[in-house]
Amino acid sequence: MACAGLPSARAAETFDAIVIGVGGVGSAALFHTAARGARVLGLDRFPPGHDRGSSHGHTRIIRQAYFEHPHYVPLLRRTYELWHDLEARCGRRLLFETGLVQIGPPAGEVVAGVRASAAEHGLEVEDWSAADAARRLPGFRIRPGHEAVFERRAGYLLVEDCVRAHVGHALRLGAELRVGETVRSWRPEGAGVVVETDRGQYAAARLIIAAGAWAGSLLASLHIGLRVLRKPLFWLWPEGDVYRADRGCPAFLFDLPEGCFYGFPQIDERGVKVAEHSGGAAVDDPLAVDRSFDPAELARVTTFTGECLPSLSAECLDSSVCLYTMSPDGHFIVDRHPQWPQVAFAAGLSGHGFKFTGLLGEVLCQLAFDGRTDAPIEFLSLARFGPREAI
Repeated sequence: MACAGLPSARAAETFDAIVIGVGGVGSAALFHTAARGARVLGLDRFPPGHDRGSSHGHTRIIRQAYFEHPHYVPLLRRTYELWHDLEARCGRRLLFETGLVQIGPPAGEVVAGVRASAAEHGLEVEDWSAADAARRLPGFRIRPGHEAVFERRAGYLLVEDCVRAHVGHALRLGAELRVGETVRSWRPEGAGVVVETDRGQYAAARLIIAAGAWAGSLLASLHIGLRVLRKPLFWLWPEGDVYRADRGCPAFLFDLPEGCFYGFPQIDERGVKVAEHSGGAAVDDPLAVDRSFDPAELARVTTFTGECLPSLSAECLDSSVCLYTMSPDGHFIVDRHPQWPQVAFAAGLSGHGFKFTGLLGEVLCQLAFDGRTDAPIEFLSLARFGPREAI
């Protein structure tokens, strides 16, 4: 552990690379950087798998027929490979292909987007009418005029376990991790960087920034316009067993005029996890976010479940709060710094990024060390927002 005291009290400890933020993306970047034999340091104010940011809450959906844009599909194919590789290293499952049903108006963003991605990339999805969905999924109620698309290879990831697995294997490969340490700033120095924390200074040839809700302050000079949103999660008690994963219930997403709601089959005694993907209150300071239970937020979710998942009770067994860091257009930003190419970063994952974290960690390592990647990420570059002049 670095010595306490003023950063100027000693010479900076030196590494090949530093990773700021060891959540979803940062843990994967730490692993991939260590795997290439580099001496790498991970810095985070919280321990791996913590519940203060965006990479917690037990589960995250993973899918390939991506309604947000077909360009994500090639990235997802590599993502699946990397999750299975991590599972093999761990000797345990992290990805569960329970399937995913997505429901909404046929011309809406979700159903039409899934069909467009599937058609462009030859992915297998099943088209269900409302009657088909009701027959196959007795715990679901579909509005008249809505349709469903079912992706069999979709499912969920165990989010905290994924983060800890990446960190654990990075440490086995020689990575170093300092937690309980707050990054105050970073600066270019020659061809490398210096990172200043509340405990000291660290120097490195390369820097990877994967700070989630804190990325805005670390990339402030680029004026990206990131926004952080508060997102509550709820676990509701099911009446009967129609929502159990071991009885064939898939993950689900409903695209409705009043909001976009999603959830997971029951996998343990906590019940069925349900949340709203749309909406969210703005957060000024991620450290000071209100994490208390809000009955009004629960009421929005139970109004949805009362209509569309009628065998779920309104009894809330557990709740949590996570954070979305939104980019201006809702797509990720993955790039090298325009002024200092020794710095690579991922920011603005916009509430749909965790499934990609293994791939994003690999890409950031390649950008930092090789200056390029073969992954087709051009559509995620900073350049789409116009020139950025650091101050």
